Amino acid sequence: MEKKLIIFIPSIEDGGVEKNLYLISNYLSNKLKKIELITCNNNYKKKFSNKIHIISPNNKFFWNKKRWIKYLVCLIILFYRIINDRKVLIFAFQANIYAILVAKILNIKIITRSNSSPSGWSKNFLKNLLFKFLLKKSDSIIVNSLEFQKEFYSKFKIRTQFIYNPFCKKLIKKKLKINIKNKFFKKNELKIINVGRLTRQKDQITILKAFRLIDKKLKPKLVIIGKGSEYEILQGYINNNNLNADVKLLGYTDNPFSLIKDSNIVVLTSKFEGLPNILLEAQYLKKYIISTNCPTGPSEILSNGNYGTLIKIGDYKKLADKINNYYKQKKLINKMILKGYNAFNRFDYKINCEKYFKLIEKFI
Repeated sequence: MEKKLIIFIPSIEDGGVEKNLYLISNYLSNKLKKIELITCNNNYKKKFSNKIHIISPNNKFFWNKKRWIKYLVCLIILFYRIINDRKVLIFAFQANIYAILVAKILNIKIITRSNSSPSGWSKNFLKNLLFKFLLKKSDSIIVNSLEFQKEFYSKFKIRTQFIYNPFCKKLIKKKLKINIKNKFFKKNELKIINVGRLTRQKDQITILKAFRLIDKKLKPKLVIIGKGSEYEILQGYINNNNLNADVKLLGYTDNPFSLIKDSNIVVLTSKFEGLPNILLEAQYLKKYIISTNCPTGPSEILSNGNYGTLIKIGDYKKLADKINNYYKQKKLINKMILKGYNAFNRFDYKINCEKYFKLIEKFI
């Protein structure tokens, strides 16, 4: 008898992990008869196929609570769900360590998906030992880049399954058809964009520092799309340096693609990643990418600098220099963009979602 697949993601937010969650879950719903999803965010139910049974507290109280609260609630749900039916396979998108504990206590198979480089995890020695011990208990671990896979083995001596993030071109094309008025970018300006959560990991302060060094003759404009805990710090920096006329924090939108398409340069300044979706989106839309060479993902997406420009983490002076030379290097930049676009099929939606299915099928 086929096991039920339980997808475990206690806290659904607005980021790249969630984009992958929707694509992969909905693809699997067309391949598997029995899929359940455990989360505290019932407000995202419409994002999922109606073939997926959502198990969630029917209470708005949990939607915006801290992650640890959501983790605790969903772990309790997961525990009692398995007690009632042990013919299940867990696929953890989040809270992997805790989900592994529940799975092993109840002697259930579990697949985990790591979303960001181990370099961004705790530097605490004891925690790393605990991570290493528990991660080895996972029946399979999925990572989303070759660089990630190598780093995981180097740090934990654990072999993983590497599958790229699935990229759905049809979805981007559909969203581009939606008419969204651009009230910020204008003609004859150098249009720069950053998309990502406003957190220390994404390090948008580096972009703001660089922006102050950009030649004003270029008429630079910067849009930062996202929400997060660093909003007040970033807005304070903008205010204190009189950047309000040229820099805007636009908040979160699930359809940034018109703005990306209208931009000249897409910038990523993260300290660590997994495989950043914004770089895939920018590459598909044929944009010039400047990214930190952080672990992991950017160097792999940009082919070590052949498809875009890589800079050191926090190097705002180099970032400003690359932006200042944008027009001077336009021919070279266009060649880089074309190379990246021509190598894009490795991120194909069907190819990579099918890899997820084939792996899961082995345990079902």
